[in-house]
This record gives sequence, C-alpha cells and structure tokens, in this order.
Amino acid sequence: MNKTAILSLNLTDVQFEVLFKTHYKALHAYAAVILKDEENAEEIVQQLFMKLWEKRALLSVQTSMKAYLYKCVYHDSLNFLKHQKVKSKFEDYTQKCNDVYATGEDRLEVSELQSQINLALNDLPEQCRTIFQMSRFEELKYREIADALGLSIKTVENQMGKALRMMRLRLADFLVLIISCLMYYKDFLK
Repeated sequence: MNKTAILSLNLTDVQFEVLFKTHYKALHAYAAVILKDEENAEEIVQQLFMKLWEKRALLSVQTSMKAYLYKCVYHDSLNFLKHQKVKSKFEDYTQKCNDVYATGEDRLEVSELQSQINLALNDLPEQCRTIFQMSRFEELKYREIADALGLSIKTVENQMGKALRMMRLRLADFLVLIISCLMYYKDFLK
C-alpha cells in the first residue's frame, strides 16, 4: 500500500487480519496509557477495528494507515473519558436530587422521573436516540456527531429537534420536579 496516497479501506479478509495483527497490541498499549485502564483500552481498540470492518467500503484514509489508526484511538479514548465524566456528573446530580428529596414520597418521585427518562429515551427511534445521547451525555457538537455517524449536520439538527420534542411530551408530567432539581442544583450545570 502507498502510505501517502488516499487509501480505500475496502480490504479483503486477509488484508484486514494482517492490519489487525500488525497494529492491535500497540494501539491497545496506546489506549491503555490514555485511559489508564486495560479493559476499556481493549474495548476501544476492538470497537475501532469493528467500525473499520463495517465501514471499510465507505472510508478512505488520506494519511498512513498507522497514523489514521492512532488518531482514531486517540479521539475514541478522549470521547470515552468525556463520556465517563458526564456519567459521573449525572450520578452526582442524581445523588444530590435523592438527598434533597429525603421523604419516601419525594424519593419515589425522583425514582419515577429517572425511570420515565429511561423509558422516554428507549422510545426514541434508534438514530434519534443515538444522536440525543451523543449530544447530551457525551457532550459532542453537532459537527462531531455528523462526522461520527456519517450524516449531514442538518440531519443531526432535525433528529435532535425531534428527540427534544418527544422527550418534552413524554416528561411533561415531571416538569415541576425537573425544574426544582435544576434550580436547587444549578451548580451541576456549570
């Protein structure tokens, strides 16, 4: 392969296997250094190769394959860390909301709200849910989401609008509870 020309990823099984065996260990070590976690590093690299295989006919690489793989692992690792931070922040927020609503009835309402949020998310169409989660939980910009999913920015904007409308309708009964949690823990949003 010419390393400086645009490379089509339309690889044969054998070429893909060679690519995997050549780079897997080094990419795993690189991800482990960034994440400081062997299991998550393994998951990141495995997902990268799975995406490469699934989208091999659609992608092209304009640098060396090695540079492309390292860049992907780097960005996927940073996105993973960002997602972990968001999850941690949400867990802290949930705990604070649970602490505020100390009575059994209040805790039941918060628990029901969490359950309804999960149900509302699950009711969203798959692409709509994926875009919503990438935007709200992984804190990705519309451009980043569009690039990651191979969509136009306009499609991402439309899907987010749809997701927000559906979530608003589904969670309308919990609006007072949501607002009170947000008002009491406005520091969470900073």
